[in-house]
Amino acid sequence: MFEGRPDRDAEIVFVGRSNVGKSTLMREFTGHTFTTGKKPGVTRSPNHYDWAGDDFTFTDLPGFGFMEGVDEDARETIKDDIVRYVEEHSDEILVGVLVVDGKAVIDIIDRHESRGEIPHDVELFGFLQEVGIPTVVAVNKMDKVDDRDERLDELCDRLGLPGPWQQWRDTIAPIAAKRGQIDPLREALGNHLRAQNRDDLLQFVR
Repeated sequence: MFEGRPDRDAEIVFVGRSNVGKSTLMREFTGHTFTTGKKPGVTRSPNHYDWAGDDFTFTDLPGFGFMEGVDEDARETIKDDIVRYVEEHSDEILVGVLVVDGKAVIDIIDRHESRGEIPHDVELFGFLQEVGIPTVVAVNKMDKVDDRDERLDELCDRLGLPGPWQQWRDTIAPIAAKRGQIDPLREALGNHLRAQNRDDLLQFVR
């Protein structure tokens, strides 16, 4: 089980498969440079960014799914730990951000479904909603996608959201973290914070 969570009553968590750009995204929000790896599975335990004096932290949870050099049992353990962490801290988590690779996510989901499996991304999206955490899907690497609207509509379909995707701007945020293009995510997070009367935290997502 993950340990070492700072004593904070407000939190935004970032979850997603390995190598989708969560650490790069954290750099955009915090201004801090963190170790990122080209190999999937570099982050094995949560990174908490609570440098501010306010009662708030960003949390980057470990990537799940395929990790080079990590056996299936270990991968399942990490996924179970992520689920337990979210359940245990659901009262403190104001928003859950599911980060996906916009270029690959449809193929990954369809591949798992064709094998009769529930895709991890779909499962985690449903789980966050099930425990009552407002959820934003940060669709990263959209600068590499040509058929942008079609791809986002397909993602909504896979997540059970009736299209078109534009009506879900507080849930679907197309971004390109490496290019610093994350305004749709900032806007979605801001709207969720305002809805929970946490305007005091808007400074962290601007």
